[in-house]
Amino acid sequence: MKIPQGNNLIVFTDLDGTLLDHGSYSFDAASEALELLKRHQIPLIIASSKTRSEVEVIQGALGFGNCEAIVENGAGLFLPDDDDISTEDVYDDLLRKIAQIPSKYSSKFKGFSQWDVAEILSVTGLGQHDAERAKDRQFSEPGIWLGSDEEFAGFRNCLNDQGIFMQIGGRFLTLSFGSQKAGLMQTVIDRHSEGEVVPFSIALGDAPNDVAMLETADHGIIVPNPSHDGIDKLSGENTGNIVRAPYPGPRGWNAAVLEVLQNAGLGA
Repeated sequence: MKIPQGNNLIVFTDLDGTLLDHGSYSFDAASEALELLKRHQIPLIIASSKTRSEVEVIQGALGFGNCEAIVENGAGLFLPDDDDISTEDVYDDLLRKIAQIPSKYSSKFKGFSQWDVAEILSVTGLGQHDAERAKDRQFSEPGIWLGSDEEFAGFRNCLNDQGIFMQIGGRFLTLSFGSQKAGLMQTVIDRHSEGEVVPFSIALGDAPNDVAMLETADHGIIVPNPSHDGIDKLSGENTGNIVRAPYPGPRGWNAAVLEVLQNAGLGA
């Protein structure tokens, strides 16, 4: 894949297991690439299963609080110049529809709405305040599956009947009404386009729920994550449109983004 010269780039990134270390949630190993993105004023768009409350804190720590963010696995988008998101009771409606699924299936799915902050803290390894922010949901319900493969198939069929979409991430299943990360990428790209001049898009992710985003971008980068099965070989890897980072987590993220910037003539 030939990267265009100059800084007309836009980077979309997953967080957990990609820019953030799967165990510690640290992004320190990606500091060099992050600083170069800031120096060249290249937008960094978080596209994560995390909530707005969580993402705003991470954006501030990263130094990209002026950028859009795709939240809750693509179920929502917030803009840096817009303090209000109209959720229209999306989350409450989602929970009502999940509750209508027969209990022989729904009882095997344990979601964030069923856990208190202490339980979320235990399952995720987050700190107290981060766990509180993770529970502050607007669009989607993450959780874990405790049943059999056969029951899982039945659960999925029931979700489909209710118009609920399931995404399988590196840590959780996420239920929503079907909006995905890839679907909101174009909205963000349009905001950064000037006439016919459109930024070259790069996307990084580590899990199956990132595949559509990786395939939608001009250049996709799969970040290895030894904690789960990862992403099977994609067709874009045959053409070089999609590549794999050399290391897991933020170290791999850093190496891959530095290579992109070097190819664009924007090295240190």
